[in-house]
Amino acid sequence: MKTATELKDIANQVFTCEKKAVEKLAEQLDNNFPEAVKTLFLAKGRVIITGIGKSANIANKIVSTLNSTGTPAIFMHAADAIHGDLGIIQPDDVVICISKSGNTPEIKVLVPLIKNTGNTLVAIVGNSGSYLASQADIVLNTTVDCEADPNNLAPTASTTAQLVMGDALAVALLECRRFSATDFAKYHPGGALGKQLYMRVSDIYKNNERPLVPPDATISDTILEMTGKRLGCTVVGQGYDYCGIITDGDLRRMLKSNASVDGLKAADIMSKKPKTVLDTDFAANALSIMRHNSITQLVVTNADGQYLGIIHLHDLLREGIV
Repeated sequence: MKTATELKDIANQVFTCEKKAVEKLAEQLDNNFPEAVKTLFLAKGRVIITGIGKSANIANKIVSTLNSTGTPAIFMHAADAIHGDLGIIQPDDVVICISKSGNTPEIKVLVPLIKNTGNTLVAIVGNSGSYLASQADIVLNTTVDCEADPNNLAPTASTTAQLVMGDALAVALLECRRFSATDFAKYHPGGALGKQLYMRVSDIYKNNERPLVPPDATISDTILEMTGKRLGCTVVGQGYDYCGIITDGDLRRMLKSNASVDGLKAADIMSKKPKTVLDTDFAANALSIMRHNSITQLVVTNADGQYLGIIHLHDLLREGIV
């Protein structure tokens, strides 16, 4: 077994090798890249991505990235394609073929079949002198100097280069489509990411009660309102108008500074100008305000500044926003 130092040295060697592979992509980038983006952007059909072996795994990931950023894409395994799955390809589709060598038997069989359909063929290939590169309409060069393993055999740096090229295509297409965070949310409705992109404060605060005491409320009544509504605070005001907030922290500070609370009113201990959030804001924005101010609740208002309710950090935790 290698020592800890030796293992870290191996990791750093891999990082350096793959970093150089990505840097080489920038050196090799030519007008084929914008041509590929333009072709994919203007395509009336889908993007069909194919490959064999580790390149097939990379193809699957690129398909997922394209689909999640507004470009319809389908994976077609190169081996399955020559045994019946070629029917996936429709007349308006663009085909991307990924291969390190560009000379594998499956690729040599598949490429002529794609060419016969008349579909545009884009090659992401690590050998610019290969059969695939010579037959493709557009070639994206992902040649690397070496793999990261000591035998220079295991697909490591080469698959990283393929993946990065696919990401570059996806991001370029995303920007060409002016794909916004709102668009992104449509494709990611589940989980914390989706909720951050579509869930608004109004979706959450309405599940809470609306704590409120008048400015002249006694401390006893104030505490009862806070404990009864279970939000650790109460707004001070009348109806939809508010002038302050009282939190657990305000109560603790009051007890430390006053030997007696007799005669004190809500207005005497409230914090003026509480932090607020609009009901139409994203819930993620409410979380950002809480984090920035090191607080756990916000007063929710509408565009007219009227007090609507309270949103609490626990609400965001419960919804998986945090």
